[in-house]
Amino acid sequence: MVQELLKAFILIFIAEMGDKTQILAMAFATKFPVKKVIAGIFLGSFLNHGLGILLGHYISNFIPINTIQIVAGFAFVGFSLWTLKSDDEDEKEEAEKSKFGAVITVALAFFIGELGDKTQLTAITLSIDAAYPLVILAGSVSGMIATGALGIIVGKKLGDKIPEFTMKIIAASIFMFFGLTKLYETLPDSYLTPLNIVLFLAVLVVAVVFLLRPEIIRRRQGRQTLFKKTSKDLYDYYNKIQSDIGEICLGTESCGSCKGNSCVVGHTKILIQKGLNEEELLLDESVDINEKTLEKKYDKNKVIESLITTLEVIKEDPSNPKYENLHKIRKNLEKILFGKSIENIEVWSDYSSKFTKMDSEIADKVFSVLNN
Repeated sequence: MVQELLKAFILIFIAEMGDKTQILAMAFATKFPVKKVIAGIFLGSFLNHGLGILLGHYISNFIPINTIQIVAGFAFVGFSLWTLKSDDEDEKEEAEKSKFGAVITVALAFFIGELGDKTQLTAITLSIDAAYPLVILAGSVSGMIATGALGIIVGKKLGDKIPEFTMKIIAASIFMFFGLTKLYETLPDSYLTPLNIVLFLAVLVVAVVFLLRPEIIRRRQGRQTLFKKTSKDLYDYYNKIQSDIGEICLGTESCGSCKGNSCVVGHTKILIQKGLNEEELLLDESVDINEKTLEKKYDKNKVIESLITTLEVIKEDPSNPKYENLHKIRKNLEKILFGKSIENIEVWSDYSSKFTKMDSEIADKVFSVLNN
């Protein structure tokens, strides 16, 4: 059993090193929280490889593998074009408010992207003679998650050094290469006539030019993409909040011995430092806050100022996954003020209503500034 688990894990891990799944994981990590990307990889891989094991055991005689690979080839070309899609704000908001959600979006992408791929074929092959098919499934899914996580880490490091537009072109080129190669290898020869190939390539060129045109215009005009604007806003926020948060604590003379990271202010400083180091997408450190530290004396006016600074960033797009760390900071500041926090912000009006119910006087101070 253990041998089958390790064999499946190692084969899938090696097969996917440097493959499209790592590009997919990297791309999704710039749009969604890493935990949700990993969950999506797990779900998509589980369904994809589960289907592969079913194919290996029961229905491989009814559905030709070649047909599945043709579908996958067109899917890769689609992913290439999707990668080139403009990141305009309206498009991004529409995508993030999609009824599917982050996990399902990632899961669907991985499920479709891996149809007929070598990892699914590997799962099929391993399952044919396996004594424990479910163990094969566990090993193959674990291998996919491992390569996906590694892709996120490596992609994050590369993303700091390579311009966003260049990364987009590289990612799209890789997807296009996989798609065209798979279609060339699997489509019947009767379809691969010179005329059909020229027409297909011409359509792709037109599609690529059409998708890149908004990006080229934006670059000529010197306008920032929403991704870069959000990154700059976060950078400015963390630098401002870092200087403000130090003035909230009145020192050991007022509150006694310092509790360090278990203090609500100390924990907030950790979150701010993570943000400055751009670690919020890779780490999710959980520190138990000593509830007694909420009863200590703090400069409440400074807390309110810091909360306003935080809400100014959040209010325009409360559900933006890049603001996950800011919501943790927000909740800590709310706990200092009220002893409790508002868990989630889906709709800004609902948040302001809940906030006002907790303390109308503080709410007047906060929202009078935010509304102006």
